[in-house]
Amino acid sequence: MGADAYVRQRALPGFGEAGQEALARARVAIVGVGGLGCPAALYLAAAGVGALTLIDSDRVAVSNLHRQVLFGPDDAGLAKVSAATSALARVAPGVEVRAVEARLSAGTAEDLLDGHDLVLDCTDTWPSRLAVADACEARAVPLVWGAVQGWFGQVTVFGDGVTLRDLFPTEPAPDLGVCDAGGVLGPLCGQVGAAMASQALVLLTGAGPGLRGTLQVLDARDGAWRSIGVAGGVRA
Repeated sequence: MGADAYVRQRALPGFGEAGQEALARARVAIVGVGGLGCPAALYLAAAGVGALTLIDSDRVAVSNLHRQVLFGPDDAGLAKVSAATSALARVAPGVEVRAVEARLSAGTAEDLLDGHDLVLDCTDTWPSRLAVADACEARAVPLVWGAVQGWFGQVTVFGDGVTLRDLFPTEPAPDLGVCDAGGVLGPLCGQVGAAMASQALVLLTGAGPGLRGTLQVLDARDGAWRSIGVAGGVRA
């Protein structure tokens, strides 16, 4: 992409050339390249984030296509990180994309996330979510977190003493927030993934505090976002 690709976002108050340069220097990890990770990666690449690391061990399935917008029918059976890397290269060829075909765990999280300025947790299993959150807390790296299930979506930012374990002091039921455990609305994934990308851009450019300390919950049936405060240091 040439410089003109970013003219509209550089025109934003509090963004400007300095914000664009900050994005170009940024290294962002996206854990999970599914319903949330696909739109988040698409918008971050298009915005000019310098380097993206995509971490996922899954392969594209036909049942993914209604919500995982980087993939098409011809991608079925391919590694998600490889198919996503090819798709992002068409949108933003100047962005460095590193594909890591691996399942992040408590034992691998810190190594896989090392060297990044920001992490987006787009996973849908609690062991992965907790591993990402703990690794980010240990390294004092801001974490943009999102989840969807059924008609509901959630997004927040962890950091500055507030973590996922403050929001969920005890681990929820294994199927909470897992698409395969029920149904999920495709465009809702896009809404939450785009909100996560917006939060990432705000944090990377220093344009504002983002959603630190606030969980936003969307009910797609009435279209309303609701705010819930999240306090640090309230773990069981």
